[in-house]
Amino acid sequence: MQISARRHHGDGRRHRRGPHDAHVKIEIAAGQTVTAAITNEAVDSLKRSVGAPACAVMKPSDVMVAVD
Repeated sequence: MQISARRHHGDGRRHRRGPHDAHVKIEIAAGQTVTAAITNEAVDSLKRSVGAPACAVMKPSDVMVAVD
């Protein structure tokens, strides 16, 4: 995958669902965690599970989640 943003690979640590969106935590290094707010539909579409590899894709104003 080629993308014009900074990528940090890590492991999904947890996600907390709300009524419309979820907060997804990815540990990108020991003791360093990033949190992304994505829709519940996106969580379902990514088939994300806690402990599974994930990638935090960061732009200056956004953090997105990508999986292969």
